[in-house]
Amino acid sequence: MYLIGLTGGIGSGKSTVASRLAMHGCDVVDADAVAREVVAPGEPVLADLAERFGEDLLRPDGSLDRATLAARAFVDDQTRADLDRITHPRIAGRIAERVATIGLDAPADHLVVVDHPLLFETEQATRFDAVVVVLADAEARVRRLVEGRGLDEQDVRARMRAQVSDAERERAASHVIVNDGTLTDLEERVDRVYEDLRQAAAAR
Repeated sequence: MYLIGLTGGIGSGKSTVASRLAMHGCDVVDADAVAREVVAPGEPVLADLAERFGEDLLRPDGSLDRATLAARAFVDDQTRADLDRITHPRIAGRIAERVATIGLDAPADHLVVVDHPLLFETEQATRFDAVVVVLADAEARVRRLVEGRGLDEQDVRARMRAQVSDAERERAASHVIVNDGTLTDLEERVDRVYEDLRQAAAAR
């Protein structure tokens, strides 16, 4: 299989790109979905988070209060590092399991996409045959998340500060998709990148 890392800043449109690649037949492993799985009730990560950031992170039904965790974990470099130390190894391990399972039956040129917002922050980019980065204007991303998804603006900006810059992402990317137009524009750009990736996988 041909392994592709897909990343971009919060609100960049990365999930839309992932959906378009899935329409082309790519298998997509969603790191955000995996991150939600590893903090489900009964998972070891949840207990570790409660121990570090407070037992009141847990709701009466045993689920995680994600807003409270974000308010406490995105305070400074140390709290973010503690969050990363607890969650990232478990997320990476489960993603690796998913990719390995797909690879059992996949042909050599099959495209597998790992949709990961923290690909560079977790130092995993070198594991991939190609890295696709989605870029969008920072203020447009804030508006999209605050107005479209109802997220708290300060929380959004804190998360953006915790991520690497778009300039760093672009320097390390094999492919860049700029999301600065309509949905049709974005889909056309994804289609061109997909074709390039398909040819690279076939030629390897």
